[in-house]
Amino acid sequence: MHVGKHTVSMKKTVFFLLAFSMICMVAMAQSGRVTRPSGGGGGTPAPKPKCKTCGKLVSQCAYKGKHPSQKPQPQPQPQPSNKDRIIQNLVNNMVYVQGGTFMMGATSEQGSDAYDDEKPAHQVTVSSFSIGKYEVTQEEWEAVMGSNPSSFKGSKRPVESVSWFDCQQFIQKLNAKTGKNFRLPTEAEWEFAARGGTKSWGAKYAGNSSIDAVAWYSDNSGSQTHNVGQKSPNELGLYDMSGNVWEWCQDWYGSYSSSSQSNPRGPSSGSIRVLRGGSWRYEAWYCRVSNRDHYAPDDSDNDLGLRLAM
Repeated sequence: MHVGKHTVSMKKTVFFLLAFSMICMVAMAQSGRVTRPSGGGGGTPAPKPKCKTCGKLVSQCAYKGKHPSQKPQPQPQPQPSNKDRIIQNLVNNMVYVQGGTFMMGATSEQGSDAYDDEKPAHQVTVSSFSIGKYEVTQEEWEAVMGSNPSSFKGSKRPVESVSWFDCQQFIQKLNAKTGKNFRLPTEAEWEFAARGGTKSWGAKYAGNSSIDAVAWYSDNSGSQTHNVGQKSPNELGLYDMSGNVWEWCQDWYGSYSSSSQSNPRGPSSGSIRVLRGGSWRYEAWYCRVSNRDHYAPDDSDNDLGLRLAM
């Protein structure tokens, strides 16, 4: 069969074009310019996911995009000042006294030491209340008032050289700081607590009929006050109810009645206020639980202090 030159030439041309196309496709593939359409039909690659916590690519994140939960750190609480701690300790040292009925005044154990103003002994009922475990100390007074009037300096010694009016000012400021309702004890409350309340042993002094066990008085004080709580407590766990410093009461001073009474508050008016308990400078018979003394409310001396009630 005869093949014309034109036919042969056409075949060569087609072959050449096919070969050229194949060479171009290989070259383009090697240069990276050939892209395959994605399954969605778009030509732009999807963005790689990032960690929402650290912002790095998930592939570069140490936790692979799953950081542990970051809990907020608790903030440090402000620490109470030394004055606040002292005042709080005073609040914590109040002792609850269950109410009851007792004979107030010159009862038999007081013997011939009783004075006329302790007579007649009479029945008194008092409601429950709280009273200080200790006499108010100098550091407690200073924490509230900002000053210390005492003659015998010592943070744990009872505050002294304070008048009845000074005590009222102290209580007013203390109540404002604490939101409590502190006050001075009534004379009846004081004696009931000194005798041991419903747990009374019937002792002559507060907690014992031997004064040296429970009190700082003229024979053992060395003519000065002493830190509170050094002697033995009475039946209620109260210290220094006998001796150390005299303690102001709320009442005006007045005579006793023989009739039974409930929560007596003393006379409605007067010129002198009641003091109880004796002190470092007085003899033993002044430190008895039924003994009474009195001063003008603006008087102060280095053996006059206080104990709180509430």
